[in-house]
Amino acid sequence: MSVGLQRLREDAAAIRQGALDKGEDPAVVDEALAADERLRRLRGETDGLKAQRKQVSKRIEVAIRAGSDPRGPDVAAIRDESTELGRRIEALDAEIGQVDATLADLLLRIPNPADPDVPVGGAEASTIVRTWGEPLPRAADGWQRRPHWEVADGLGIFDLAGGAKVAGSGFPVYRGAGAALQRSLIDFFLQLHITEHGMTEVWPPAVVNEQSARGTGQIPDKEDQMYVVTRDGLYLVPTAEVPVTNLHRDEIIDAARLPIRYVAYSPCFRREAGAAGAKTRGILRVHQFDKVEMVCFERPNESNETLEWLTQCAEVCLQRLGLPYRVKLMATGDMGFVQAKKYDLEVWAPGVEDWLEVSSVSNFRDYQARRMNIRWRPDAGARPEVLHTLNGSGLALARTVAAILEVYQRQDGSVDVPEPLRPRLGERLTAG
Repeated sequence: MSVGLQRLREDAAAIRQGALDKGEDPAVVDEALAADERLRRLRGETDGLKAQRKQVSKRIEVAIRAGSDPRGPDVAAIRDESTELGRRIEALDAEIGQVDATLADLLLRIPNPADPDVPVGGAEASTIVRTWGEPLPRAADGWQRRPHWEVADGLGIFDLAGGAKVAGSGFPVYRGAGAALQRSLIDFFLQLHITEHGMTEVWPPAVVNEQSARGTGQIPDKEDQMYVVTRDGLYLVPTAEVPVTNLHRDEIIDAARLPIRYVAYSPCFRREAGAAGAKTRGILRVHQFDKVEMVCFERPNESNETLEWLTQCAEVCLQRLGLPYRVKLMATGDMGFVQAKKYDLEVWAPGVEDWLEVSSVSNFRDYQARRMNIRWRPDAGARPEVLHTLNGSGLALARTVAAILEVYQRQDGSVDVPEPLRPRLGERLTAG
């Protein structure tokens, strides 16, 4: 389940409103309530019949002790009564199984209600929390900055045609300094989060099974956006969040182990790459990209603070690279099915004159943990409780690369290398 049954029973109106706020159909809430009520009624009826059958069994024992023939008509009549009760119980148990499965599916389709401080509405309601750096105009210093795909073409570091030939549109190939830039950024982000933010590195599989995809909320909400290895029932990961969060599925974690904070690199695969147009040119919206992901398992009373800290961890990456950015608090209709609160980090790209999302940082509260049955034990011998999960991009590379090429390009076609990457790449990217 995602939304706890007790919460659904006690706070159905708020959960229904939460679905409306996210643009989802609230009818699923009423369907789940109806299924829950039916399930409880059926179980009550079954328990009553089982109690009756127990009494009938005692009557058989009493009759035999009183001298009745175990094979005689009196005992046979009582046995027939017990058999009929057994048939009714068996039929009810089958119905209970069906209703229970229906309820479980309905609970997975109820979106996570947003936190009270999240603005209600669509993209227009999302608010800018803060900005960092001064966005460069496209025309500056007497010349006009070009979009990243033109810069990359001059340097020979992208091979979009080659990627399309071997895999299809949206699967870029990076060559030479382009490949080195990718590798350097991945290493820089990982080392930063490990050494300065105290995270433990994980190198996860690039595929997950259906249970893992369901656990983090990709199924049933985003299955159409995932690549499926049909023969083996596996999914290519849309983000390292999916395999890493599932590492603790069905576990009870002692309080002494919390918080658990991981960082992981993975290639990411998403089928839906957006409509055609300027905002999808180059590597702005692709089917495969690289990303470093941060994943946290937290005590419930500390997840609010962790969300702010995790956002700052992502911001540090952009600050070290010298890329102007802004932090947006996403509105209910623009934040996704499973998030309770989400910040997006958008970097300024002067060549396309647009803000590019390079990180989403989310608090799921207990929503994912309920789906994955991840609990923690506050004290020795205490009853296990559901913990909170969070994650954030730290960072997604494709658009970060695009921003670097557009911010750091020079009039002669070369690109200055951001200071943290110079030990790996040198001071400048040049053609050839």
